[in-house]
Amino acid sequence: MSDTAAPAPMGRFERLLTLWVALAMALGIAVGAVAPGAVAAIASAEIASINLVVAVLIWAMVYPMMVSVDLGSVAGVARQPKGLLVTLAVNWLIKPFTMAFLAVLFFEHIFAPWIAPEDAAQYIAGLILLGAAPCTAMVFVWSQLTRGDATYTLVQVSVNDLIMVVAFAPIVALLLGVTEISVPWSTLVLATLLYVVLPLLAGLLTRRALGTGEAISDFTARIKPLSMIGLIATVAILFGLQGETILSRPAVIALIAVPILIQSYGIFALAYGAAWLLRVPHRVAAPCAMIGTSNFFELAIAVAISLFGLNSGAALATVVGVLVEVPVMLSLVAFANRTRARFPDTGHGD
Repeated sequence: MSDTAAPAPMGRFERLLTLWVALAMALGIAVGAVAPGAVAAIASAEIASINLVVAVLIWAMVYPMMVSVDLGSVAGVARQPKGLLVTLAVNWLIKPFTMAFLAVLFFEHIFAPWIAPEDAAQYIAGLILLGAAPCTAMVFVWSQLTRGDATYTLVQVSVNDLIMVVAFAPIVALLLGVTEISVPWSTLVLATLLYVVLPLLAGLLTRRALGTGEAISDFTARIKPLSMIGLIATVAILFGLQGETILSRPAVIALIAVPILIQSYGIFALAYGAAWLLRVPHRVAAPCAMIGTSNFFELAIAVAISLFGLNSGAALATVVGVLVEVPVMLSLVAFANRTRARFPDTGHGD
């Protein structure tokens, strides 16, 4: 394995992420009501369907995460294949499709009496984007809170991001097509290039320039606040544009949260149970279940904005994913820690 430093513990700011997101939502709605022209000016700053203001904010979110990706760590996968296989199977063969199924089930059937068909299609699209974007950087936090193997977690994230480069756009296009939502392929590919490929290359070049694991750890600690600042600012802009819809129909937030909650707890149960059946040690099992449960919501938000616009229902659905994520993941961290004794403490070939 390569020279890596353990991830920093979850700070108070990150633990309260749901609170900051909620405050950003309130701020955005207030600004949208008081100064709608300012929000409209931000929304109009676009080139080739890419909003320039949001692009900068998304890069601020994604770049610190990509600096953590270490290709050298991938070489150690063969010694511990089971945990990684569970992660990859859940992330790419199951999770996108179950999220699409739940989205269609709720918004085309169960919630159909309360949601207009055009709005339902947008919410489905946003949920599909969430399901097709498995977690990257935040899994380091969940791994640390469950006393997971930091280096193996890094392997999982690195391999996951490499697969995302080639698999994200085709899976999204397939699932949006299945639900009969028009897919602008050029915009989807451009968004994947801008928000996955280029930040990953920038992160790899940064790692090479920094050299040692300690220097990389220090650098990521310094730029880490950029991710949270970018996320909160993006949420405020989105809710500034969505304020009228939210104030007139606040229940829509709760409706969008329902399939996300079912998906999160269901995917965790599947991955964690599979790891237990395969006798994967807890230090690997907990992170491999967490990475499948959590979402790369920064990417989902960016692509939703690129494909459907800042004031779209798809963008709103991805932001609800942020609101739900932290309390759900902290509850699963607590469960994983309580069930640690049920897993083998040591093992080989795991």
